[in-house]
Amino acid sequence: MEVGGIQALRRWRAEQSGRVGLVPTMGALHSGHQALMTRARSESDLVVASIFVNPLQFGADEDFVQYPRPIEEDLKKCEEAGVDFVFAPALAEMYPSAPEVRVVAGRMGAVFEGAARPGHFDGVLTVVAKLFTLIAPDVTVFGLKDIQQFVLVKRMIADLNFDIELIGLPVVRDADGLAMSSRNSYLAADDRARALAIPRALDAAAEAAERGRGTAEPSAGGGSSGSGTGAGLPAAVEAAALAELEPAAERGDLEIIYCSLVEAATLQPCPPDFTGSALLLVSATVGGTHLIDNLPLEF
Repeated sequence: MEVGGIQALRRWRAEQSGRVGLVPTMGALHSGHQALMTRARSESDLVVASIFVNPLQFGADEDFVQYPRPIEEDLKKCEEAGVDFVFAPALAEMYPSAPEVRVVAGRMGAVFEGAARPGHFDGVLTVVAKLFTLIAPDVTVFGLKDIQQFVLVKRMIADLNFDIELIGLPVVRDADGLAMSSRNSYLAADDRARALAIPRALDAAAEAAERGRGTAEPSAGGGSSGSGTGAGLPAAVEAAALAELEPAAERGDLEIIYCSLVEAATLQPCPPDFTGSALLLVSATVGGTHLIDNLPLEF
């Protein structure tokens, strides 16, 4: 396995042939990241993992300086996962000066996580576009925990004509149900217990959706309408999640940032009679740590 910055990457890339897979990361790797690398290996001949803590996606009062950077441990995890090249550039290589030109995430980048963290997705898409240009991958693998990020990267690939296949891997969870995240390391034991209200909320929403499918009203033709949902089910699903989160917020266990059911393709709120692919997006602060999660649903 080779490790290097931009010049080393360019030399290595020029010598390679075959299909190249990319797994972009900010480091502080866990088994969820390794799952992305394993999937990239199955889809390509060579795998590049990037490790770069991107300042453009952090707000002024966020944790850019504190973000964990255990580079030696990260390199071991990359090697275990069969990565061929770790692209670990210095900050001055990626941004020799403050960039004047950036990718703008647009409407879908200004809601939910984008509203909670203004400019976040502009920074994400800018660095991802730079990685795509530098590495020229044939395929890239992203985790679906950051589902809004995935939707925006998918749209950027289409809008900017990147010839790259995008693959999303389902959320990887710890045994207690909490979605794996590098920021989980910030959680004290009692905060982690409080954070479990988030996966409980997703479970409650999934159960409400299943109950709703079973009680869907028949259509005029005698079958069930749409994919088997009744009018008002999206609101019931969202309410089921909030029924778990709001008592936790009232106890002071967490602060709800958002809990919304949206259309998967547009991130617009689901109307009462919605049918199709949807996402329940949840974000909360627990003990000062910002956590996100989501649940894909079909109506």
